[in-house]
Formats: sequence, C-alpha cells, structure tokens
Amino acid sequence: MKTIKIFFEDCGPTTFCIDPIINIIKKDCNVVVEKNPDYLFFSSYGFNHYKRKYDDCVKIFYTYENTEPDFSSFDYGIGFQHLDAGDRYLRFPSYLVNGFSKLNKEKKSIDKSFADKIDYEKVRGGGGKFLTNRKFCNVIWSKHNSKIDPFRIKFFDLLNKYKTIDCGGTWNNNIGRQIGSPTEWNSKIQFMQEYKFSFALENSSLSGYTTEKIVHAMLANSIPLYYGNPDIEKDFNTKSMVFINDFDTMEAAVEEIIRLDKDDNAYMEKLQEPWYYGDDYDKHEYKLRLFFKNIFEKPIEQSKRMTKYGYIRVLNTRMQAVQQNWHWIRKIMKIKNYLAKGNLYS
Repeated sequence: MKTIKIFFEDCGPTTFCIDPIINIIKKDCNVVVEKNPDYLFFSSYGFNHYKRKYDDCVKIFYTYENTEPDFSSFDYGIGFQHLDAGDRYLRFPSYLVNGFSKLNKEKKSIDKSFADKIDYEKVRGGGGKFLTNRKFCNVIWSKHNSKIDPFRIKFFDLLNKYKTIDCGGTWNNNIGRQIGSPTEWNSKIQFMQEYKFSFALENSSLSGYTTEKIVHAMLANSIPLYYGNPDIEKDFNTKSMVFINDFDTMEAAVEEIIRLDKDDNAYMEKLQEPWYYGDDYDKHEYKLRLFFKNIFEKPIEQSKRMTKYGYIRVLNTRMQAVQQNWHWIRKIMKIKNYLAKGNLYS
C-alpha cells in the first residue's frame, strides 16, 4: 500500500469524527502523521491551515459544523451540503461516523441491555406495551447561546408546558445526574431508550446539515423530534419522526406530539416505520474510499485543485496575515465584546 504523510490543523472538537475517516483511509494506505505533511486535513476552528509552510500541501477540508465550503482555500472538501463540485467534493455527513453503521445493522432493534424481560419478537411485531409506557421526552444539550438558533429554546418551552421534559445534559439539568458527552454516545443512547420521544433539533436549519442527533434517537428506538435539514427526506424517512420543519407553526408540531403521546396505536404505527430509505453505510464508505483513492494515487501536483494565482493569491496573502496576528485579533474581539456588554471592569 502507498504511504501518505498527513497532519491536522484547526480541527477543534471534530477529531472524534476525523479519526474514523482516517481509519477508513488506512484500509487502502499506510498513514504517517507528521508536521511536514503532503496532505493537510483541517476544519473550521482557526486559521493555522493558512500557514505558508502548507502552501505546497494538498489541503482537505472536513466540517462538523454548518459552514459552507470555500473552495478558494482548499483542494478538496468533505461536508454536509448537497453540492456538485466534480472530484473536489464529497457529501459525507458526520452522522455517518456517529452511529449510522450500527443503526444500519440493527434496523429497528433496540439495545438488549435495556431490559431482560422484553419480548423482542413482540417489539418488532408492534407489541410490547412497555414502549408506550416509557417516560415522555428527553433532551441532552450542553449549552445554548447566541450561536444557536433560538427556535430550539422556544420549542422546548412550548412542549415543556404540556409535560416536563427531562434534561440530561449540562443545560437545564433536572434529573440529578449528567449523561456522557456527545462522544460517549453509548451511555447517551441507553438513557434515551427510557423515553418515547427524544429531542433531535439541530443548532440551525440548513439544507444537507444532518448531525448525529437524529441517529442517536433512532438507535434508542425513541421517536426523534427533528428540526434542521429541510431536505432530511434525502437521508431518512420523515414518517418515522416528527419533522418539525414540515409544520406551519410550532403549536401544530406540539399538537402532533401530544396526539402521538396520547394515542398508543398511532405512536406504535410511527415507531414501526423504517428509519431510512437511502444508501446503507457500506455504500457511503465505498464512495469515501473512491474519493480518497482519486486524491492519493496521483502525484501531489496532479492532485492539487486550488490555483495559487489571480485574486485567490491576494485573498490567501490576507488570510496568512490574519493567521499570524490571530492571537491579537481574538484579544481585540474579546475587549469589544466586553465593552458592548458594558461590563469590562465589572
């Protein structure tokens, strides 16, 4: 197998998604991680990828956020959006490496650690009264700030008026214990199995932007309350969830949740819907391996897609200046933020 030299910059918390992708690369290549790479992987959490020492690298962008790819700053991109950019881009949403392969294998089954007394054949056949007797609804959020769509809090407040929603994250925790971080999704799913409904609201609504939230609810066999990607039907079966985007008002979506909560037959009918109609995980992984094969099997210069000249040269020079002064820029931004709040000296 060919040996490739790679490195990572500006990845922030996304490494738990990048690591599985690197494991996929290792199926076809020997991977060496070093600071003078031929291939640089980077994400949205800084400007280090603009360092001049990376000018001759093949740059591969991967995002776990709702950022739109900027093809003027990299050769290849992996993201959420439904885009056509030839061999430069592949849609490979992060949910694919955050439980989808397990969902793919288990289909409608649930984790057998949930309860020994469960008659699993009845569950698959639509029986199992315990499914409709579970607790109402849960949410696991670590924070909520101005970066996040305020729709989430508004919807939470509205539904919470009907029945108390159990909050298992650090945000608004009301269960007396804290569920594991997003990377510890096995404990998260075990908790969610105790509930009929699970919040699966994205931090924003953008076409193609689907994260692990909906998959984790499905793995728990808990009906997802989903808000986010308006084109979610390209990935999942909207009949298997409460697709909040489809309702004219929040009140109408809440009314549907109340109806399902009160009508056991309607609840079980929705729960028996297949989670998705799209490609299995193996097909997604095969596409990713072909994407990387196209990059890694060519000589470095032939793999590069980003031009160094024209206005992009001006733009990259400016961004390199930003990178070199980013420490001071962040300090200035922080001071401006304090001044705007009027609490610089408080």
